[in-house]
Amino acid sequence: MKNKKLLFAIVTSILVILIIIGIIFFMHNSNSDENTSNQIIEYTPQEEFSDDEIRKTIISLYFKNIETNSLIAEAKCIDVKNLYEEPYTYLINLLIEGPESEKLESAIPEGTKVNSCTLKGNIVYADLSKEFIDNAPAGIEEESNIIYSIVNTLTELNEVSGVKFLINGEENLKFKDGKISFNEIFKKND
Repeated sequence: MKNKKLLFAIVTSILVILIIIGIIFFMHNSNSDENTSNQIIEYTPQEEFSDDEIRKTIISLYFKNIETNSLIAEAKCIDVKNLYEEPYTYLINLLIEGPESEKLESAIPEGTKVNSCTLKGNIVYADLSKEFIDNAPAGIEEESNIIYSIVNTLTELNEVSGVKFLINGEENLKFKDGKISFNEIFKKND
C-alpha cells in the first residue's frame, strides 16, 4: 500500500509539474503574439527594380499612318530624366526621328530643326527652322498632319493645352500654299 501511495504521489507531482509548465508556456506564447502584432513587418519584393527602370515612363507620339494618312499615337518608353530640361524640344525631336513601327512615318517635314520651345502659361511656343514650311507637302490634309503631330504629342503633357508655331522667331507665317496659317494657337485635335 505504501508503494501505491508513493506511486500516486509521484504521478500527481508529475501532473502538477506538467500543468505548471503548460501554463508558463501558454503565457509566454500569448505575450510574444502581442509583441509581434505591434511590430512592423517589412515587405521585400521578389524582384528588385533598378534605378533605370524606376525612371521610365511611357509617352504617346503622333505619327502618320502610311496606309490611311491619318495620325496615330505610338507609345514609347523613355527615361524621365530626358523630360527635365527641355521636354518640348525633346518630344518634337522624337517626332522628327520617326516611329519604331514600319506602318507609320514622321509627319514633320525633312530637315526641320527645333530652334527653341518655351512654355508660357499653358501654351508651348515652338520655334522651328524654315524647313518646316519650305519642305512641307502641299494640301490641307498633309499640313494638318504636320501641325497636329506636334500639337497632339505636346498636349499629352498635363501642363500644355496648346501650341503656337514660330518660324525662325517670326510669328503668323503660313505654309507655302497658304491653307494653314500660324497666327493662331493650335489645340489638341481629338
